[in-house]
Amino acid sequence: MGQPTPATDDGWWRSAVIYQVYVRSFADGDGDGTGDLAGVRARLPYLADLGVDALWFNPWYRSPMKDGGYDVADYRAIDPAFGTLAEAEKLIAEAREVGIRTIVDIVPNHVSDQHPWFRAALAGGPERELFHFRPGRGQHGELPPNDWRSEFGGPAWTRLPDGDWYLHLFAPEQPDLNWAHPAVRQEHEDILRFWFERGVAGVRIDSAALLAKDPELPDFTEGRDPHPYVDRDELHDVYRAWRAVADEYGAVFVGEVWLPDTERFARYLRPDELHTAFNFSFMSCPWDAARLRASIDETLAEHAPIGAPATWVLCNHDVTRTVTRYGRADTGFDFATKAFGTPTDLALGTRRARAAALLSLALPGAVYVYQGEELGLPEADIPLDRIEDPMHARSGGTDPGRDGCRVPLPWSAGEPHAGFGGEPWLPQPDGWAAYAADLQAEDPGSMLRLYREAIRLRPVFGDGPLTWLPAPDGVLAFARADALCVVNLSERPVDLPAHSALLLASGPLDTAGRLPHDTAVWLRA
Repeated sequence: MGQPTPATDDGWWRSAVIYQVYVRSFADGDGDGTGDLAGVRARLPYLADLGVDALWFNPWYRSPMKDGGYDVADYRAIDPAFGTLAEAEKLIAEAREVGIRTIVDIVPNHVSDQHPWFRAALAGGPERELFHFRPGRGQHGELPPNDWRSEFGGPAWTRLPDGDWYLHLFAPEQPDLNWAHPAVRQEHEDILRFWFERGVAGVRIDSAALLAKDPELPDFTEGRDPHPYVDRDELHDVYRAWRAVADEYGAVFVGEVWLPDTERFARYLRPDELHTAFNFSFMSCPWDAARLRASIDETLAEHAPIGAPATWVLCNHDVTRTVTRYGRADTGFDFATKAFGTPTDLALGTRRARAAALLSLALPGAVYVYQGEELGLPEADIPLDRIEDPMHARSGGTDPGRDGCRVPLPWSAGEPHAGFGGEPWLPQPDGWAAYAADLQAEDPGSMLRLYREAIRLRPVFGDGPLTWLPAPDGVLAFARADALCVVNLSERPVDLPAHSALLLASGPLDTAGRLPHDTAVWLRA
């Protein structure tokens, strides 16, 4: 193939609006009920009208789909359910023609058990050294090599017929790679080059802090320092090597880094490592002014010394949708204790989600918008017999899993399956067509129109810092450039600060011109 011009790093990522595409649920172009690249290509005008700067694609590689594509069998091939490599190349090019860059997801911690390396390892080949195989403990090796637990529940080890065990921090179908082996490092650098040479502008790194393991694989002890597999120092050499590759192409990285220690978190964002990392503190905050302000302040403070931009995320493919989360009595989100049937006030959640959209889009840094958030979609209840997420099965049915935020999008109210395409791989709830994009495009008060206008107006905040303004309890107010953002999280309406113009509001002001509760505005100073 002719090599496309590599992406250029002109700093676009520092303040970008990046739209997350979960291909399987975005749009179905061939009518088989599964979203695909043809569906995304057909919806590029919609994404351009939304005004986003880039698309982040969840894994689109060949995969048995035991974990939504995060079990990769071939990093250089598109899964046939989604299309072909040639289609991906066309999509990257066509998106760039309308001003939208592409970010792909790389899953370096593990591969699919159908990956050629693992299949060769099971056959006794030298590829066994590329994974973590160990004899078991106990009199007959019947116990796992250590006490590590899978992120999806249950032990992090599976025993093979030959008696050995292999490590998988996620599902058994996702064996962990041995990042101490040079072939693993070389392969991933080659994968990066493969996609950068096809015009990809950046890479999102899944489970970025988990790759390196203590070679002794010791039992887990609470408070062990260093941790046996989270945030180990040797991991930074991996990302320095990756950064050198990315710099050849002007490409960028965003890491999925879950760390409570802000100093350790910031190490990943040093100038010779990752460009950005996701901000999970903000996403998991309850609808509380003090907690949100603290999260914003901490995020900006931890990024300031290293000059890296913050990122702001309200939702993604792994968490309960914003409308549902904010509509609960307890609006905090515990990632470990999701429950079925939590009562939700969708009107309240929608009002708060609209205000939160204006808050996040006014903050300095980059913003990620998960598909369907711009439509105000709630979390869907999935019938038990249709749940596919392995978290549900491995939790013994106590965790509903993540399928509720992955339901295929509604595009056209008057078409079968709300215009998604064929009968969707996950069922759309009754009334899903009411959220259809075509209806919202015609409704000035819709969530879609709010997002479009907010993204269009966002440059009024400039690229400078944030200054907090005096405000009543329960109210967030700050200035950037010559624009102000005010969010009322209190229970009573509040007066607006002095301003020359009202630019945008998440809901109407009251009859006295005051800002109602759970409402946000953008003002010109």
